[in-house]
Amino acid sequence: MAEEAPGVFHLLPAPPYRIRMATTTHTVTNQPPPLVGYDVFTADHVLTEAVERHLPLDLLDDARRELSSLGTTAGSVQAQEWGFLANENPPKLRTHDRYGHRIDQVDFHPAWHRLLGHAVTNGLTNAWGRPGGHVRRAAGFLVWTQTEAGHGCPLSMTHAAVPALRTDPALAAEWEPKLTSQIYEGEETTRPAADKSGVLFGMGMTEKQGGSDVRANTTTATPVEGGDAYVLTGHKWFCSAPMSDAFLVLAQAPGGLTCFLVPRVLEGGERNVFRIQRLKDKLGNRSNASSEVEFDGTWARRVGEEGRGVRTIIEMVAATRLDCVVGSAALMRQAVAQAVHHAAYRGAFGGLLIDKPLMRNVLADLALESEAATVLAMRLAAAYDSDGEQDRAFLRLAVPAAKYWVTKRCTPVTAEALECLGGNGYVEESGMPRLLRESPLNSIWEGSGNVQALDVLRALQREPQALNAFLEEVGGARGADHRLDGAIKDLLAELADLEGVEARARRLVERMALVLQGSLLVRWAPPAVADAFCASRLGGDWGAAFGTLPHTLDLASVVERARAVV
Repeated sequence: MAEEAPGVFHLLPAPPYRIRMATTTHTVTNQPPPLVGYDVFTADHVLTEAVERHLPLDLLDDARRELSSLGTTAGSVQAQEWGFLANENPPKLRTHDRYGHRIDQVDFHPAWHRLLGHAVTNGLTNAWGRPGGHVRRAAGFLVWTQTEAGHGCPLSMTHAAVPALRTDPALAAEWEPKLTSQIYEGEETTRPAADKSGVLFGMGMTEKQGGSDVRANTTTATPVEGGDAYVLTGHKWFCSAPMSDAFLVLAQAPGGLTCFLVPRVLEGGERNVFRIQRLKDKLGNRSNASSEVEFDGTWARRVGEEGRGVRTIIEMVAATRLDCVVGSAALMRQAVAQAVHHAAYRGAFGGLLIDKPLMRNVLADLALESEAATVLAMRLAAAYDSDGEQDRAFLRLAVPAAKYWVTKRCTPVTAEALECLGGNGYVEESGMPRLLRESPLNSIWEGSGNVQALDVLRALQREPQALNAFLEEVGGARGADHRLDGAIKDLLAELADLEGVEARARRLVERMALVLQGSLLVRWAPPAVADAFCASRLGGDWGAAFGTLPHTLDLASVVERARAVV
C-alpha cells in the first residue's frame, strides 16, 4: 500500500512476477557426521597404551574387555543423549512436601541416574584393594566422563572417602563394602544406609568465612555422652552431592578441627537434620547438585582423633585431586577428538581442513596438550596402585603439581578446540559449549591454583623424600633429549633457591609439571610427539597461542594419533 494523504491509502499494482511454490533451495553438504557409534577407549591410542604399560599382563585382557565395553557405551547415541538431557534438566530442590514437612530432597532427571548408575556398576567407585584398581578405574573415569562430566563429582567423592574412613577400622568395616559396591541405589534416598547394598558419599568442608582456609571453620561439634557420637551446629557454603547417603565434614570439636561422618538418614529411618538451603546456580556442571546446608543438632560420628581433622581427610582430598587431573584429561581428550574429527571431514579452500598446514599445526598443538595430560594422569594412578614408599613420596609432590597445571590447561585447550569447529562449535547442539563451561571447574574444585602451588611449597620445605622421588622420576629420561636435560638443569637451579619462593610459586610448579610431562613423553610417546612437546614446552620454540609449533616437526603424525576413528 502507498499513502496519498495522511490516513488515506490505495493498493499498489500487482508485481509483474508469479509466486512460486516453496522448493528445496539447496542440498546440505560438507557437514561432518556426528562423532558417535565408536569405542571411546580403543579409539584413544594414548590411553590404551597407558593401560597396557601400567597393568600387569595377567590383568590386561580383562581390563581391555571391560574398558572397551564401557567405551562402546560412552560413544553411543544413547549415552550422549543422556549427557544432553542431564544438563538440559538440572536437579531441583524440594525443601518441603505438600503438607509442610521438611524433606530437603533433590530430584534428578532419569538421564542422571542412567549415567551415574552405569558408572557405579562398571566399577568407577571401586579401586581400593583391587589389583590394578586405580589404573583401571582412572582409565574408566577418563572414558566415561567424556559422555557427561557433572556426575563425576559423586563418583569421585564416593571413591575418595575410603582412605579417610580407613583411619577408623570399625567405620571402614561398616562402610567400605557399600562404597566400593557395584550396585547403584542412588534413586532411593530415604532409606538408611544399613538397608542398602551400595551407597554414595559427599563432602562438606568449605564455609563462607573461610573458603580454602578450612581451619577458620566455625561449625561446632558437641560430644554426646558416651561413644564417638556428636551433634553439629553450623553452615557449609559448599556441600558436594547433597543427595548422597553420607558426608565427610569438618567441624570444631573441643579438641580442635575434626572430621565427622554425617549420615543422610539415621539408622531408624528418621531423616538426619540436613537442611539444604539452596542449590548453587553454576557456570557449568549443571547436571550436578552443589548446595549450601545447615546443621542444627545434626547427628554425626567422629572419624579419627579430635583435632586431626585435616590430617584425617587429606587422603580423601588427594584422591579427589587426582580425579581433577583425570577429569580434565577427559575433557581435553573429548574436545580434541571433536576438533580433529570435524577437520577430517570438513572441506574448505580446496581441501580438507585436516590437510591444511595451519589447521594441522593447531590440531597438533592441542593433541600434545591432551596426550601429556593423559600420560601424566595415568602415571599418577599407577603410583596409587604401588605399595612402594618411593611412589608414595612421588605422589606427595606430583599430585598437586599435576592438579595445578593440567586443570589450568583445560580451558584454553577446550576453547581452541571449539574454535576449530567455527560457528558450529559455538552452538549448543555441538556439545562444545558444555565442555567449555565445564573446563574451569577442576582448577577450582579441591583447592584452586594458589592452594596447589602452596601445597607444593610445603612438601618441598618439609618432606625432602618427596623431592628426591620426583627428581628420580624425571631423571629416568635424562640424556634422551637435550631440551629436557636443559629444562631439568634449570629446574634444579630454581629449586636450589627457595628464598622468597611464594611469589614465584606458580612459575616453579608450572616448570615442575612440564618437566614431568616431558620426561614421561620422552620415555613412552612416539618420537614425533616427544620431539614436538620438548621443542615447544621445554625448548622455547613456541608462541603464545595454539598453532605456533615449529613447522619442521612431524605434525601430521601427531594429529593422526589423536584422531578418533569411527
